[in-house]
Amino acid sequence: MFDVHSTLSQPNNSLHIPDGTPGEAALSRTTHLGIGAHQDDLEFMALHGILACFQRTDHWFGGITCTDGAGSSRTGAYADYSDDQMKTVRVAEQNTAAQIGQYSFMAQLAHPSAHAKSAGQRASLSEDLLGLLKATQPEVVYTHNPFDKHATHIGVLLATLDAIHQLPAAERPRQLFGCEVWRGLDWLPDAEKTVHDVSAHPNLAAALNGVFDSQITGGKRYDLAVEGRRMANATFFSSHCVDHANRVQYAIDLSDLINSKAPLENFMHDKLGAFTSETFGLLKSLT
Repeated sequence: MFDVHSTLSQPNNSLHIPDGTPGEAALSRTTHLGIGAHQDDLEFMALHGILACFQRTDHWFGGITCTDGAGSSRTGAYADYSDDQMKTVRVAEQNTAAQIGQYSFMAQLAHPSAHAKSAGQRASLSEDLLGLLKATQPEVVYTHNPFDKHATHIGVLLATLDAIHQLPAAERPRQLFGCEVWRGLDWLPDAEKTVHDVSAHPNLAAALNGVFDSQITGGKRYDLAVEGRRMANATFFSSHCVDHANRVQYAIDLSDLINSKAPLENFMHDKLGAFTSETFGLLKSLT
């Protein structure tokens, strides 16, 4: 039996289950799992999974936030908040999002960001993720993409891959997606993009984006920026076709990495090579 408080490594970890289902059952019913670095990452990058499960009883979205929120920017009403106060606020905001989005569960692992960013300290995060992956065995996992420019996000991706590789092959997810946050993926050649239509329930998306008042009031209009990116992706995806979606998020399909321990750099070089070939190929065809 998976006991979150005795199994996870950090003393301030928490497990929130919006509908009150017992912990083990809430974990085991998960079909779509989001693994994000910070409070709000799931809502900004993994909306496709949230929508796939919203108001369903056969699909359930589970959320994992890896870090404790201590490093948040803060101005206005939050300007004088200590790190501990910000942690409390951000945990509450994330649990509110889980309630609104009808998540199966929301696990907050409470690691300091250094655990994700340092190869020498990442093992405890990988172990926590491994335990949750064993308990959930999701079909689909959403996490950060390898071209993200936030070091903590890349660290969480590396910990996620490490945890997946420690699972028995039969318990690994079928699909793994790297999603947009601190770098868009519109630059990828279309053949390399996974296009996630997130047009449904725009009011739900707006509510999820707006929950994180400490960050929005703190000087970053993430709510507007994320919505703008989704709408821009839909409009600029194709120059010659009528739009069939009004909100789109891009992802990189990382599923080939589920059963491969080849260096991540090799995968990234392939994607960059495809971009280079497409870009210079178009130029060459016109000159």
